[in-house]
Amino acid sequence: MKLLGKIVTYLILSLSVLGALIPVVWLLLASIRPTDQVFSEIFTASHPTLQNYADLWELQSPNYIRALVNSVFLACAGVILQLFFCSLAGYALAKYEFKGKKALMAVQLLTVFIPGAVTLGPGYQLMYQLGLVDTYAGMLIGSAGNVFGIFLFRQAMLGVPDELLNAARIDGCTEFGIYWNIILPIIRPMTGAFCLLTFMGSWNSLLWPSMMLQSPAHHTLPIALSSLVGLYSQKYGMMMAGTVVMIFPVVALFLVLQKEFISGLTSGAVKG
Repeated sequence: MKLLGKIVTYLILSLSVLGALIPVVWLLLASIRPTDQVFSEIFTASHPTLQNYADLWELQSPNYIRALVNSVFLACAGVILQLFFCSLAGYALAKYEFKGKKALMAVQLLTVFIPGAVTLGPGYQLMYQLGLVDTYAGMLIGSAGNVFGIFLFRQAMLGVPDELLNAARIDGCTEFGIYWNIILPIIRPMTGAFCLLTFMGSWNSLLWPSMMLQSPAHHTLPIALSSLVGLYSQKYGMMMAGTVVMIFPVVALFLVLQKEFISGLTSGAVKG
């Protein structure tokens, strides 16, 4: 009976993996097919070619290389900003007592249930009044805070003993020194998981960058890829090739941080 249970479990897991890999395999094969054959085959490429990749790198409108640089910059800068501000906020909520703390946490968690699309209009209006539309600063300021990230860091920091922090204070360590030299190293798994999730969210973001970044020189990869297929142009081959190139950084980052990602998410599951 136990052997049958294992067989069923492995069978379900194998089917799940297969279901996840099928779209990826189709995408890889579609990227090496001629444009007029992208949808004519499923799991074969009778006339494989790298012309789609060559055309993509030579493309000037949209400029794929420029969009790649923009995406890397915005994703990395966004990770750094969110890591700093969310971890600081999580530290304050986990280790300090102040008036209105519970009310602040309640309001903060309630905002998680507000659809992101609802805040796009007010967010854009605010950036417009500040003169930050079509600027990198506007993009980064609009994504510098993350309620879910604050919650994750708070949960992880609740597991850090207060005695350790008090001992550091007795030794003369400053509050920021405690945060930087003690808290962050201890919650390193959570930091890795958060960086991966934040990078993926920024890397794949389309709606907010489409509203904020209007100049072609500021466009990111998702915007550049979406512009390859329109009313008068259907460059599906290059779009598939661009998508393949786009997923490589995320896969590479996941392979590097997969241990931190798994242990980080589980370490955040602390009752507080």
